[in-house]
Amino acid sequence: MDNKQAKMLVISVVKNVAGDNIEVGLETPLIGAGSTLDSMNLVEICLALEDASEEHDFQFDWTSESTMSKSRSMFRNVASLAQEFANQSSSRL
Repeated sequence: MDNKQAKMLVISVVKNVAGDNIEVGLETPLIGAGSTLDSMNLVEICLALEDASEEHDFQFDWTSESTMSKSRSMFRNVASLAQEFANQSSSRL
């Protein structure tokens, strides 16, 4: 899966989980002070991405050491999560 496809997928998943609560774009924060998502929303997003990864023949790992780091986390915003998803997808090859 390329980065463009991953961005579209992650935006779709976040919109589905968040509902009408937030406007979702690439810079939408997923953690931290600017985020309107709670921890359960974040888990729902991760589980949905796990399911999507299985459909693309890889396993999405969202439990790395830097996951909740504000500066390095894949959850900083939609773009960083999509980039990590694409990276993990291509590393299976």
